Amino acid sequence: TLTRLMTERGLATLRFDFFGQGQSPDQFENLTLTIALSQASTVLDWATAQGFTRVGLIGSSFGGLVAVLTAAQRPTVTCLGLKCPVGDFPEELRLEFGEAEMATWKATDTVRHIHGGTGRVPLKFALYEDCLGYDAYEAAERITAPTVIVQGGKDEYVPAHQSRRVFQALAGRKRFDLLPHANHQFTQAD
Repeated sequence: TLTRLMTERGLATLRFDFFGQGQSPDQFENLTLTIALSQASTVLDWATAQGFTRVGLIGSSFGGLVAVLTAAQRPTVTCLGLKCPVGDFPEELRLEFGEAEMATWKATDTVRHIHGGTGRVPLKFALYEDCLGYDAYEAAERITAPTVIVQGGKDEYVPAHQSRRVFQALAGRKRFDLLPHANHQFTQAD
C-alpha cells in the first residue's frame, strides 16, 4: 500500500528483505544488527549508483532501528519514516523474553516462537550480543533529516518509551504520532 501511494505521487520506492527474512534465501538464525546495517548500506549505495540523489528511509520495528543507525551514518538521507522503531533492542528482548528465556536462548541458540507458534525457533544469541554494541539514542542525536515516528499505544513488542526517546534525541524537524489503540502491526481495531 505504501509503495502504491508513493508511486502515485511520483516517488520511486525500493524494498528489500533483511538477511533471512521474506524472500531472502539466507538463514534468519544468523541475522545480526551488523549484517542488517551492512545490507541497508549496500541498498543505499546501489540506489545512489542508479542516480537517485534524494533518498529517504522507512523502517518498522527492527527495520526502524536499522534506519536510525543508518541515517546517523549517512547525512545525505533526506527524510526518515519510522513505525514502532526499536530504540534499544537488548532491552526489548529482555522485556519480551524475561530472565529465564534469555538464559535458555544463550544456552541453546533458540527462542520461543513469539507469534504464537509452538516449539522453538533457531536464532543465535550472537544477535543479542551484537546489538549491545549499538546505541540508537546516541545515533538519533546526529540525525538532522526530517523524521516522522508513528507508534502504537498498545504495541505488544516495542515499548512506547523507546520510540519517544528516539524522538526526543532527534536533532532535526520531527513529528511523533501515537495511535492509542494500535498494536505493533496496526491490525487491532479501535
